[in-house]
Amino acid sequence: MKEIFSIILIGIALSMDTFSLSLGVGMFSISNKKALRLALIVGVMHFIMPFLGMILGDKLIRIFEIKYDILLGFILIIIALQMIVDIIRHEEEKFNLSLLGMFMFAFGVSLDSFSLGLGLKAITSNIYLAMSVFAICSALFTYFGIIVGRFANKILGIYANILGAIILFVLGFMHLI
Repeated sequence: MKEIFSIILIGIALSMDTFSLSLGVGMFSISNKKALRLALIVGVMHFIMPFLGMILGDKLIRIFEIKYDILLGFILIIIALQMIVDIIRHEEEKFNLSLLGMFMFAFGVSLDSFSLGLGLKAITSNIYLAMSVFAICSALFTYFGIIVGRFANKILGIYANILGAIILFVLGFMHLI
């Protein structure tokens, strides 16, 4: 149960940057069809990227003989720090509504899930469950971010990133202890 709860929390935390960037996308006049397409692409990328990160992580662990928990703890903390730096810099991603633009958006918001994949085996032995949860969370957060973005102001995006960073910090420290 603790493992599933951790997977869900990480899926939500990984989806916070997607949500906040989707808020900005929602401020454009985007159709529901495009919103669904973007959400699907983001979900697929959040399924694939942790798997690719896990493959690389296995190689790094064998080479450097690092424990999965320690690697994951540092990765989560680094992701959280990067989110905070982005918040402080007020970095925003420009969005192109073409299919290529959607893939670039999805790739950009799924890089953190690639990093997480490096230590994914420290979280769970059920890799496909974790990747599915990440994909579902990110797809839902993308879609709802677009919908909420139609009605909300940009400040909400900053709070979503802050919450995501806090969750990742806490989980990172839990893996280091």
